[in-house]
Amino acid sequence: MLKHQRTVTILTFFIIILSLLATAQGIFSSQGPGTHEFTSVHGEKVLLYGRGIYQNMSAEVAPQGIAQDYITMFLGIPLLLISSYFSRKGLVKGRFLLAGTLGYFLVTYLFYLNMAIFNKMYLVYVALLSCSFFAFILTLLSFEIDKLKESFNKSFPVKFVGGFLIFNALTIALLWLSVVLPPLLKRTVPLQVEHYTTLVVQGLDLAILLPTAFVAGVLLIKGRPFGYLLAPVYFVFLSILMTALTAKVVAMEAGLPVVAVIPIFNITAIICSGIILKNIKEKNYPGSN
Repeated sequence: MLKHQRTVTILTFFIIILSLLATAQGIFSSQGPGTHEFTSVHGEKVLLYGRGIYQNMSAEVAPQGIAQDYITMFLGIPLLLISSYFSRKGLVKGRFLLAGTLGYFLVTYLFYLNMAIFNKMYLVYVALLSCSFFAFILTLLSFEIDKLKESFNKSFPVKFVGGFLIFNALTIALLWLSVVLPPLLKRTVPLQVEHYTTLVVQGLDLAILLPTAFVAGVLLIKGRPFGYLLAPVYFVFLSILMTALTAKVVAMEAGLPVVAVIPIFNITAIICSGIILKNIKEKNYPGSN
């Protein structure tokens, strides 16, 4: 049974309410002067979106935020409700789903808090990040790490699942380094910075998310206890995040190779999540109903 269940349930309730508010603002707000040019501190001309809560974001990034709001509202929130229900029933699958979904909300509003131009939802983003962080940590702490491996079938394909995590981490890292390194070597500013302070997504990915995926994959292949915790949680998170990224690719009408790579990674992440959940033996897990 999930420890701190009541606390996690309360935090999850606040996440649902606050994220409904935040996503509704992103999707339905439309006030503003419309698209117009802005000169950044780097002297570059940037086309601003000019409408709604994201009106001061660039015309390229704002539609991506709206696309992610749709995924958060119509996929993230329902998954949070479903996973919370099954977690309360004592199912390990439910707990993994809950942890991964909370991880998605944590990362999403970490990005929003750092990248979205200051707007009236600022304190909502703060509250969402805080609630997601503590609910995520408490859910992770509820697992009995040393006994977790016993919950998986012996036929669980750890090499395939772990190998994809490693491959995903290295591929995305190379993609981001191709964006970051050339301007650093030329002592210029990447075009993707536009009028923002820095490359937030690339920085957080390279510093935290991609190393976590790589380590989780290695630990799972080696059969280490933490691999059986991190890999399932990361795959649930990755499945939702990649779905949001696929929506962003559609919204921004991206070209190759992004338009091909992201959906393939998305489908593979969902397949791996299904494999993981299918290989969990609920009845053998201590404390399950």
